[in-house]
Amino acid sequence: MATSAQPGLLGLAGSAGGEALATNGTASTEGPERPGPPQDETLGVVSVPSQWRGVQGIRGETVTCLHTLSYPPAQGQGLHVTGVSWNTTGSVVACAYGRLDDGDWSTLKSFVCTWNLDRRGLNPQQPSAVVEVPSAVMCLAFHPTQPSHMAGGLYSGEVLVWDTSRPEDPLLWRTGLTDDTHTDPVYQVVWLPEPRHSHRFQLLSVAADGKVLLWQGVGAGQLQLSAGFALAVQQLPRNTKLKKPSRGETEVGATAVAFSSFDPSLFVLGTEGGFPLKCSLAAAEAAVTRMPSSVPLRAPAQFTFAPHGGPVYSVSCSPFHRNLFLSAGTDGHVHLYSMLQAQPLTSLQLSHKYLFAVRWSPVRPLVFAAASGAGDVQLFDLQKSSQKPTVSVKQTEDESPVYCLEFNCQQTQLLAAGDAKGTVKVWQLSSEFTEQGARETERLDQLASEVAS
Repeated sequence: MATSAQPGLLGLAGSAGGEALATNGTASTEGPERPGPPQDETLGVVSVPSQWRGVQGIRGETVTCLHTLSYPPAQGQGLHVTGVSWNTTGSVVACAYGRLDDGDWSTLKSFVCTWNLDRRGLNPQQPSAVVEVPSAVMCLAFHPTQPSHMAGGLYSGEVLVWDTSRPEDPLLWRTGLTDDTHTDPVYQVVWLPEPRHSHRFQLLSVAADGKVLLWQGVGAGQLQLSAGFALAVQQLPRNTKLKKPSRGETEVGATAVAFSSFDPSLFVLGTEGGFPLKCSLAAAEAAVTRMPSSVPLRAPAQFTFAPHGGPVYSVSCSPFHRNLFLSAGTDGHVHLYSMLQAQPLTSLQLSHKYLFAVRWSPVRPLVFAAASGAGDVQLFDLQKSSQKPTVSVKQTEDESPVYCLEFNCQQTQLLAAGDAKGTVKVWQLSSEFTEQGARETERLDQLASEVAS
């Protein structure tokens, strides 16, 4: 069993700032208790600290905090927001509560909460739905077509699916604790269309035990294993120098997954070893593993990319280019890779602390966001600069980490981010971040073609 590399809780030194209106030096003079702009009836905005204005000196780009959402009982337990997800309508945001620092959180009672942002009289401290969960929740994903269905992965290794339209009994399916269940924390879950039934979905989970598993909901509330993969050190493509594994250790812990928008069988895995892996659902080779399983486990890895300086916590495939993906990890760097070569196209140091999440914009080919262990959310526009963030906003005043973020694919001006303080902030992006510019896809093609030279 691979040991789980858990990020420690990071520096909590105080810093200036708070919820900020990030803009090109046009600072708001409103205080935090005063009403904000007309579209924001939940939270005011404070002026941008002067030391940030230079970074954000690009005309027109602004980010405002629309909502600060929290569930006080979860915060009272010191729980972190470990995952956020938007439902298929774009009106409901959900968060997972768990812990990302050292400790055994398998028996810690936890929660999944949802807020309907379209609801009149929204109370930011009173979720629309609260699901109690018997173990810390590490990740979350709404169903692609069912607005009330969502899946979560637990610290205990279990995968669960809930239906929030059934408040008395929301649990729809669970893996249970069988030989097929993950034995280490589940770091990501993804809904995938079934190959022959595109309107039906299966659930993929990745975990620190080195297994990538595909589940289907069956009767009696069970998630049944339909296919599986295992990452064995000796089966990784040897195009990168990898550290020799400890004696007897064969599994490679998986920490993150992202699927290609162009090839439904192609996916990228982040690993505890720091190297991203290009993998395929169509892989046929049997995995070299002693892990018990009711279905044959296969070896998915096809290509190994040059590693980060520590575990990779997040990967994201470009929605606009078949060969480009981003990765982020404990070394504070975001790497932009091409599927066609091992070395990254570019490497950006965004933080001196961990980076926990990176996501491409669903609507702007050259825009991505990253969440850092220093408490900020950074938005990059590669059309403006390939080295500096266009906007950097402080999510937490005391520099406690931001663990997760997701763009809203329906209401594309919204970005949700969750942090170690137990809060979810919904940021509103100005149109400069959401309206595609001229020749933007051409610029992305140029970035990718620099690879081949």
